[in-house]
Amino acid sequence: MSKKTKRSGFKVMMRLIGMVKPMTGFMVLSVIMGLIGNICATYIPVLGGFAILNVLGVSKAVSVKAAFILMLVFAVVRGGLRYAEQGCNHYIAFRILALMRHRVFQSLRKLAPAKLEGKDRGDLINLITSDIELLEVFYAHTISPICIATLFTIVMCVFIGQFSWILALLALAAYLLIGVIIPLIVSKASGDNGLEFRNQSGDLGTYVLDSLRGLSEIIQYGRGEERKDEMVSRTDALSETQRKMNKTEGRNYAVTNTAIFAADLCMIFVASLLYTKGMITSFAGVLIPTLALMSSFGPTVALANLGTGLQSTFAAGNRVLDIVDEQPQVEEITGKEPVTFSGADVDHVSFDYGGDTILDDVNLEIPDHAFIGITGRSGSGKSTLLKLIMRFWETKQGEISVSGTNVNEINTANLRDMESYVTQETHLFHDSIANNLRIAKLDATQEELEAACKKASVHDFILTLPQGYDTPVGELGDTLSGGEKQRLGLARAFLHDAPLMLLDEPTSNLDSLNEAVILKSLTEAREGRTVLLVSHRKSTMRIVDKEYSVENGRMS
Repeated sequence: MSKKTKRSGFKVMMRLIGMVKPMTGFMVLSVIMGLIGNICATYIPVLGGFAILNVLGVSKAVSVKAAFILMLVFAVVRGGLRYAEQGCNHYIAFRILALMRHRVFQSLRKLAPAKLEGKDRGDLINLITSDIELLEVFYAHTISPICIATLFTIVMCVFIGQFSWILALLALAAYLLIGVIIPLIVSKASGDNGLEFRNQSGDLGTYVLDSLRGLSEIIQYGRGEERKDEMVSRTDALSETQRKMNKTEGRNYAVTNTAIFAADLCMIFVASLLYTKGMITSFAGVLIPTLALMSSFGPTVALANLGTGLQSTFAAGNRVLDIVDEQPQVEEITGKEPVTFSGADVDHVSFDYGGDTILDDVNLEIPDHAFIGITGRSGSGKSTLLKLIMRFWETKQGEISVSGTNVNEINTANLRDMESYVTQETHLFHDSIANNLRIAKLDATQEELEAACKKASVHDFILTLPQGYDTPVGELGDTLSGGEKQRLGLARAFLHDAPLMLLDEPTSNLDSLNEAVILKSLTEAREGRTVLLVSHRKSTMRIVDKEYSVENGRMS
C-alpha cells in the first residue's frame, strides 16, 4: 500500500460532506426540523418570562393563558421534531455508510491483488467495520447540528437584538466562543490522538487475528506467554491513548460549561447595566434576553461536544479516504473487442518487486491445446509468471499476449474467463462446499458440480460428509486437510472450464494415488484445453508436452 495521507480535518470534513449529495433533500428536511425544534425548546422559558412580566404588570405582550398554552404546544412540537430529526439523521447516516462501504469494496476490488498483498488483514477488517461505523457520528450528529447551530444563532441574535444591539453582539460572541472557538482549541489540543488511536486499534486487530491463525504454532513452540504479553502491551498503549482522549474530552466539558455560566452572568450584568443607564427602557429588555440566552445553548453545546469526538471521526475518515483514493497498480480493462483463446506468448518479460528482480528476460510459447510444464526452485519466479499471465500485475518490460493480443488490451473479464488459476493455497469461504465451488460458475447445476469434483478426485470424499455438498466449510477451510482443500481448488478450475488452465503446484498436498487420478483427469480433458503446469514433482511433469526450467528469474 502507498504511504498513508495525513489530511487536515477541514479537508476530511469537506470530502465527507461531499458524499451527502445523494441525500441532500433529507438533510435539508432534518435541518429545518432541528431548527424549529430548538426554537420551540428555547422559547418555552422565554414564554414563561413573558407570563411573569404579565403577572407583574410590566408587559402585556403575551397573556398568562396564552403563554402556558404555547409552552405546552412548543413542548409537544419539540418532542416530535426531535424524534423526527434524529430519525432522519440516522436514516441519512446509514444510507451513506452503505454507499461508503460499497465504494470501499469497489476500491479494494480494484486494488487487489497487487496493492493488497502487503496490507494487514486485521487493519483492513478494522477499517471496513469500526472506522466506517464511526463515521455514523459525523453524518448523524455533526453535519445537521452545524447547519442548525448556524441558522439558530442568526435567529436568536435577531430576536435579542430587538431589545438591544449590544446584547445581540454579546450573544453572538457567546455562541462563537462556545460553538467555534472552544471546539477548535480542543481539537488542536487533541493533536493526533484520534489518528493514533485508530491506527493502534487496527494494529491490535491485526496482531490478534495473526495470533488466532497461528495458534497451533504458538502452542507447539511455547510462545503463548510472549504473544500474551505483547497483546497486553498493545492493549495498554491503546488504553493510554484513549485515556488522553477522555482527559481532553473532560476538559472540554468543563471549559464549555464554565463559558456558558460566564456568558449568562455577562448577559445579566450587561442587560442590567444598560437598564440602569436608560439604554433599555423596560425590565423586559433585561429578563427576556437573559432567559433567551440561558435556554439557547443547546445547538452550540452540540458543536462544542464535537471537539474531541471529531478527532476520532476525522481519523477514521482519513483512513477510509486512503483506501478510496488509492490508485490501483493494475487498471481494469473494459470496452475492447472480445478475444477467443488460441494460445499465449511471453516475450522478453522482466519483472521486479520492490527493487528485487524476480523475472529477467523470460520467453515462453504456450501453443493452443499444449501441456507446458515449468519447474524450478522456490523463489525462482514460477508463481510470479502465472500471476503476470493472469494480469494480477503488469510487466515492467516485455509483453504477454493471448491470441496475439497484449493482455493489457484485453477486457479484464474476458481475460479471466479464458483462464483458470489454481494457487498453491486454496482459500475456502465460510460457506457450504457447493457454494464454494460455485464461485467458479454461479449457475452450475448439481451434475456439473459432481462432474468437476470427480475429475478432481474429491467427489467420493464429499459424499462421506454429513450433508454432502451442503456441508459447511469451517472458517478459512480449517475443517479440511490441505489435500482436500487443494482438490476442491482443482474442482473449481474444472468447473470454470476455461481454455487455459494455470496450475501452481496443484498436487503438492496430494498423495501419489490422488495425484495419479488428477493427472489422468487432466490428460483426458486436454481436448480443447491448454495447461501451464508449475510443479516440483517429476511425476507431475510426465504429462507435459514440453518442460521449461526457471532459475534465478531466467528460463531455459
